[in-house]
Amino acid sequence: MKNFLDEDFLLTTDTAKVLYHDYAADMPIIDYHCHINPREIAENISFDNITQVWLGGDHYKWRLMRANGIEEKYITGDASDREKFEKWAQTLPKAIGNPLYHWSHLELQRYFGYHGILNPDTAEEVWNLCNAKLHEPSMSVQNIIKQSGVEIICTTDDPIDSLEWHKLIKEDKTFPVKVLPAFRPDKAMNIEKPEFCDYIAKLSKVSRIPVTDFASLCAALANRIQFFDSMGCKVSDHGLEYIMYRPAQAKEIEAIFAKRMNGTIPDELEQQQFKTAFLLFVGRQYHKFGWAMQLHYGTKRNSNSLQFKKSGPDTGYDCINNYSSSAQMTDYLNALNQTDELPKTIIYSLNPNDNNIINTVIGCFQDSEAIGKLQHGSAWWFNDHKTGMTEQMTALANVGLLSNFIGMLTDSRSFISYTRHEYFRRILCDMIGKWVENGEYPNDIKYLGQMVKDISYNNTRRYFGF
Repeated sequence: MKNFLDEDFLLTTDTAKVLYHDYAADMPIIDYHCHINPREIAENISFDNITQVWLGGDHYKWRLMRANGIEEKYITGDASDREKFEKWAQTLPKAIGNPLYHWSHLELQRYFGYHGILNPDTAEEVWNLCNAKLHEPSMSVQNIIKQSGVEIICTTDDPIDSLEWHKLIKEDKTFPVKVLPAFRPDKAMNIEKPEFCDYIAKLSKVSRIPVTDFASLCAALANRIQFFDSMGCKVSDHGLEYIMYRPAQAKEIEAIFAKRMNGTIPDELEQQQFKTAFLLFVGRQYHKFGWAMQLHYGTKRNSNSLQFKKSGPDTGYDCINNYSSSAQMTDYLNALNQTDELPKTIIYSLNPNDNNIINTVIGCFQDSEAIGKLQHGSAWWFNDHKTGMTEQMTALANVGLLSNFIGMLTDSRSFISYTRHEYFRRILCDMIGKWVENGEYPNDIKYLGQMVKDISYNNTRRYFGF
């Protein structure tokens, strides 16, 4: 029997062990999509206790605690940090088969030197050990990032953001890690949202372009894209229910925009037409600036309306949307490609049933502009566990070229989640190792080792042009 979380964790063959320990383990990290706060990096904050760094904003853990019958006051409510931690310690032992069990113990090992098991009996020991460690200078945010081997971080930022914290980080010569913005214009696209008109007013003010119609909206967005580019931005991100393609004439789009600015929410078809025009415009802008476009889709957000009213968004009430959009996805990409304005594009679906759909769609648009110009994004959100990652990479290998994959990201709000890259690399090496030892691929360690290094790091740096 193997020991829990030993040095060969998840590595089941000799080939896998060589690939991980000799090639993958020490590669730097490029975290090209996350939700950490750049202000906290700029200010180099420290945390008072493990609850703040571990449970604050982590809706993954919140969902498990609710599934364990924990009262909401101990999750997002006014209970003390110590009480919230104890409730998590009660929940974690039940999470067999869940990546949070692995992630949590990897984080305890890598950042706090704790090789035991967190449960109700050890909760006080872990609480005291972690809190003492967090008060050491080595556990400030910047030092956590540096000791994790991180070279580049891309945050997620609204077009109206001043990016003042990114500027301060860039000017800090004591911190060698690049922290770059990523352009997330969802609020400018979601015409059906009650706050849309107020947001447009803010965009007008920041861009200094009065937004009175769709044409001026595009001008304001172009202004902000240029600003983000000047700050080192290389990537955009879009959160979508599905990838739509409902084209309309320019005058129709202008009428839809005018209708919304006059206080009437457009009907569903009009919303799709507006969003199509929006995505076509920004897609062409991204191509112009050489950015990569990320499309995250397949989410049904805020499904529990009662709890959404109490807790707000991003609190653990989202689920998989079973809408399949391969035809519209293809038509959208084709519309950009027809005028040679299709940017590098990464497509993620929350629905694992879409793995082969995405792989076949992106295969229609690969060309010599970039190696792996269109990417099937890493297993995302509810899928970034051992099974989900293996299925996503196996499907990519079956239909495309796994060797050109740009690998893992954290998609996290936590500064100690970089162990997810280790988790991914171990799964990658084990999967390849099994294929080799089963005689499905030659035992060419030199070539395989380079492949693993590329997927772990090199492909990402080349793809984004960092």
